[in-house]
Amino acid sequence: MLKNKLIIITFFLFCFLGLSLFSSAQEQSIHKAKGKRDPFTPLVTTDGRLLKLDTEEKQKILRLEGIIYDDNGMSYAIVNGSVVKVGDSIGGFQVLKIRNNMVAFIKDGQVSEIEIKKEDQ
Repeated sequence: MLKNKLIIITFFLFCFLGLSLFSSAQEQSIHKAKGKRDPFTPLVTTDGRLLKLDTEEKQKILRLEGIIYDDNGMSYAIVNGSVVKVGDSIGGFQVLKIRNNMVAFIKDGQVSEIEIKKEDQ
């Protein structure tokens, strides 16, 4: 009888510890946001207030990482890790045009062109 009680108590302790370890693992999630909001961060504080979030992180430097060029106008560019097309905005800049070797952006009436860097061979 005592042995059965010890088995039941051990079982419940094991289940409780397993759940507590599982919940602590969820709280310590690792997420590389790359400048975007961490989706695991709650949007509401414990006292019920909504957190104020910036809709788009303002970046001063645009890093052109790649271009997928199409003569028919369905071109895309990879800028700061995001895929964009003509008309999209990133870091406060709007994509004006995409060519096979450069992307033009506009911000506050100023046009900036960034050329793709070719790898050294």
